[in-house]
Amino acid sequence: MVEVTVTPRSSLADRPVQVRVRGLSPSQLVTLRAWLKDEHGECFQSRAFFRADGSGEVDPGSHAALGGSYSGVWPMGLFWFLQPDTLFRRLVKRDVAGSPFLVRLEVFDGLRLGTEPQEQPLGWCEAERWYVGPGVQRVPIREGRVRGALFLPP
Repeated sequence: MVEVTVTPRSSLADRPVQVRVRGLSPSQLVTLRAWLKDEHGECFQSRAFFRADGSGEVDPGSHAALGGSYSGVWPMGLFWFLQPDTLFRRLVKRDVAGSPFLVRLEVFDGLRLGTEPQEQPLGWCEAERWYVGPGVQRVPIREGRVRGALFLPP
């Protein structure tokens, strides 16, 4: 059975996480895909092609991506290279305190440039990417022409 893990599963958006895939065949060629839907329902995704090591594992932090959205060793590449399905869209989090972005990580057998709706991944997991830590208070600022938000630590 193929297992995809993200450690930690819930983290702040600017903190690194470790992505690992286990249970593959040695030297198996796979596509690792990350995707999320923003608050407007727009889809953003990235993908990278990897060859599993001798023990059937893929670790983007130590294994080089062979292509896709990026190539080389980028531990956070799947998160950093998220691109919109619709041109000229930007990934912006409006409700920073209320909910996280849920990033789904999936692994597919072979090289996959697109994924058909009926195509099932070998394995998947979900990561929560928060923009405000627990206990942080958001205070709106309106003073003259100045508009903003002050984030106070707990």
